[in-house]
Amino acid sequence: MITLREITALETYSVRHPVLREGKPVESCHFEGDNLQSTIHIGLYVNAALIGVVSLFKTKNAEFKSDKQFQIRGMAVLKHHQKRGYGNRLIIEAEVIANKYNCKLLWFNAREKSVGFYEKMNYKIIGEPFNVGDIGTHFVMYKKLT
Repeated sequence: MITLREITALETYSVRHPVLREGKPVESCHFEGDNLQSTIHIGLYVNAALIGVVSLFKTKNAEFKSDKQFQIRGMAVLKHHQKRGYGNRLIIEAEVIANKYNCKLLWFNAREKSVGFYEKMNYKIIGEPFNVGDIGTHFVMYKKLT
């Protein structure tokens, strides 16, 4: 049984840490803005076990004209649950939530290895690749919502 529901920032750490911050202190899972009232964290559960997370931040990127934007951050699915459609479910849920808030654009910084996944969901790259510390090459990706 698959369930999607809003969770706290702290609850995201059990997925963020092994997927996005492996080998780093658990404190590195905290993102600036995680605890703002405007930030939304979604958990994906399979049989009551949290296996995927995505967070939506009300953050404006100057590259885009739209006043109503959400930045996706901390998108992660536990490794042994990847490639089963759970990531798609999380992104679709993020889009549904964004639409509820009359948001016209979703954007994020995608790791190089994840670009193909997002392109299949009609997200596009804007600008040049850039490096994020010891994490690697990233691309700004976006999707205009209708």
